[in-house]
Amino acid sequence: MLQLVEAERSGEAVNRYLLKHTVAMLTNLRLYEDGARDMLLSSAIQYYNREGSSLINELELAAYLVHCERRLAEEFNRCEAYLGFALRKPLKDILDQCLLEAHMSSILDSSMRLLASCQEQDLGRLYSMCARIGALQGLRLVFRDYIRTAGSAVVMDEHKEEEMVSRMLKFRADMLSVLRNSFANHAEFAQALKEGFEACLNSRTDKPAELIARYLDSILRRGSKAGAQESSLEEVLDAALALFRYVQGKDIFAAYFKRIMSRRLLMGRSASMDAEKLCISKIKAECGPQFTNQLEGMLKDIEISSDIMSGFKHYIAAKPGSIVDMNVLVLTSGFWPSYRAFDCLLPTELVRAQKEFAEYYLSKHGGRKLAWHSTSSNCVVRAQFPMGVKELQASLHQATVLLLFNESEQLTFSEIQAALKLEDSELRRTLASLSLAKEKVLRKEPASAEIGPQDVFKFNEAYTSRLFRVKINNLQMHDSDEDSKKTNEQVLQDRFHQIDAAIVRIMKMRKSLSHNLLLGELASQLRFPTGQADVKKRIESLIDREYLQRVEHGYEYLA
Repeated sequence: MLQLVEAERSGEAVNRYLLKHTVAMLTNLRLYEDGARDMLLSSAIQYYNREGSSLINELELAAYLVHCERRLAEEFNRCEAYLGFALRKPLKDILDQCLLEAHMSSILDSSMRLLASCQEQDLGRLYSMCARIGALQGLRLVFRDYIRTAGSAVVMDEHKEEEMVSRMLKFRADMLSVLRNSFANHAEFAQALKEGFEACLNSRTDKPAELIARYLDSILRRGSKAGAQESSLEEVLDAALALFRYVQGKDIFAAYFKRIMSRRLLMGRSASMDAEKLCISKIKAECGPQFTNQLEGMLKDIEISSDIMSGFKHYIAAKPGSIVDMNVLVLTSGFWPSYRAFDCLLPTELVRAQKEFAEYYLSKHGGRKLAWHSTSSNCVVRAQFPMGVKELQASLHQATVLLLFNESEQLTFSEIQAALKLEDSELRRTLASLSLAKEKVLRKEPASAEIGPQDVFKFNEAYTSRLFRVKINNLQMHDSDEDSKKTNEQVLQDRFHQIDAAIVRIMKMRKSLSHNLLLGELASQLRFPTGQADVKKRIESLIDREYLQRVEHGYEYLA
């Protein structure tokens, strides 16, 4: 009988009718439970031990799991046909031990490939088997470690930084699908996903926060078009902010988002104010009102400026004469990031328009002071080229340079600088954008790649473009490495102040603490990662300023 059962397991056809009656006879003689049953189970252990050791190395994991599932169904069928229902549980335990538990280490190692290719059906099969034998903790750790490893590879890839957020969003969507369809939304696996993404997104200090801010900028510039391939703009924002939720350096995100948002609003590149408000409301729900106070103030300034300009246009229409058509944004300095201001002598028409607006505004809002920022301003200049009339979208500095050529056919660098009183570096950038960039509306002699003090500039009569309105590359409005460095330095300085305040707050309450306990308290209070070297420097600074003093066991607060 043992040979026939093993033959059937090996795929041979056997006489089940004969086996069924043999088992019945042994049962009636009370020999089945007393000896034959144990021999059958011992034979099954030997058979499946051999099979498991052989197939685990021969088959791909997906095929091996299907084989294990099929073997369980066959044994249950065999019990129903002739072995008896009492053997179902012992045989299931043997299969689990010999085919799964004995090779769990190899199975879990190979499961990384299933995760990499998102084989949800096979992963679901593995999840069910691990749940059956109590091995879910091992699978959970594999899931977490795979997310951490694969995600870190994306985050650390400096050559594809611009694609990092979109790649991470795709990766997160795949892992969420696996969690939902394969792992039954198990709470511990959801926690593993969270831990994995936190680990990989924070494996590179601060950069992911900056890139998420830039990705949101691209979404808010496109508006509803950003959600064309997905359900809605709101879902696109939710997905991006889900990554933001994992990032520890939220102050870096805030600094970059504020600077990029200000540029988007000042240049009129926002697709929708409703989308801006939706995004800020979601950030507010995540981080609290203090985090978004300045962002909301920026949007409010833009809306109020629209009402101010409506009143100004009525004011100008009632006065004799006309001024240059202009739109002014009145901004509250406390809400907006600071931009470097450049002094520049403006054309008479613009000076007159500024005076008219200042007169109107201050008559409505007494006691306030207006400071004009030319760096963030832009203009539309109508230019008459021999090949046709064009409208040039330019910065205010570019426009002031172009207007000088109404009076002169050619000008040297020194003559332009004398006429505008513009700082040397800013003038060089402006002239480079007009004579060396894609839209060369000025000709430079000599034709070198650098702007020199002896260079001569002429109106480019040969300029042509298939567009009527041409955008001149606005070099000074793009983020430079210097801007990024300045933003990072500002955030670092803010962090130092927060570390100082947290240390003083903790020590004032505890009076004295050891170094390690102080580090633990700091980690729970600060919202950004801190290195021990940074904390040590801040402690030294506080000791020098007599907020703390060293004692034998650590530090003591000085009242």
